[in-house]
Amino acid sequence: MSTPSDPLVSTAWLAQHLDAPDVRVVDASWHMPAAQRDPHKEFLAAHIPGAVFFDIDEIADETSDLPHMIPTPTKFASRVRKLGLGDGSRIVVYDSTGILPAARVWWHFRAMGHEDVVVLDGGLPKWISEGRPIEDGPAYPQERHFTPRYQADVYRSLDQMRDIVATGREQVVDARAAGRFEGVDPEPRAGLRGGHMPGARNIPLSALIAPDGTLLSAEKLKSVFEAAGVDINKPVVSTCGSGITASVVALALARMGKPRSAVYDGSWTEWGGLADTPVVTGPAQ
Repeated sequence: MSTPSDPLVSTAWLAQHLDAPDVRVVDASWHMPAAQRDPHKEFLAAHIPGAVFFDIDEIADETSDLPHMIPTPTKFASRVRKLGLGDGSRIVVYDSTGILPAARVWWHFRAMGHEDVVVLDGGLPKWISEGRPIEDGPAYPQERHFTPRYQADVYRSLDQMRDIVATGREQVVDARAAGRFEGVDPEPRAGLRGGHMPGARNIPLSALIAPDGTLLSAEKLKSVFEAAGVDINKPVVSTCGSGITASVVALALARMGKPRSAVYDGSWTEWGGLADTPVVTGPAQ
């Protein structure tokens, strides 16, 4: 890690600590349905040695119509125990695109009270580009006990977001692309209105990522947030299409020393799919 509190580790760090007895590596790869990619099949073909596969769509709230909503603490604990992820584990999460769904799983663990979790900066693409080892086949983890300690402060519900939008008590950062934020480009999910929440600021994912696929440094991130009109010293809640990209905003805030920012789990799939939620179009005001 670059600092003791940095929520990311480098590929060099992981290579050095891959065989440490407390380190557990998690592949959190996920893709939009339109990509027509099977992340579990890709995991079986190539993954970092010792990794287990975390299925974002399965380790989710099965009672919700919304995609990959955070599960109950009981379900989460049951699933991650079987993955060999337990108390005392130092969990390193990566994915096949860089840091996108990995940030979501990082947020999941922190929402369940497991603080010793980091994201592999640059993910599997950087690992492979550096010629580091990979393996294939299924994982055979040894089950470990996991104690969930739900942390409500990093989670925001629809009702909470209604109040936040009405009162402005927290800054809302929307990580969707500018065209979707402004209501110019269509949403990838059918039935959603275009635009954004009143008062929201737009920081697209692309503004947070360096050319090599790693997260920007803390100093560069501060400049991005400042340019978007966001004061990182005041409360921030992040949103996006379905709560995945929003987690990268939370990860960026953690890199800047603000580890307790919240994610709106339902994000635009929930907000934009309702008829009674306020929506505005155009650039942020």
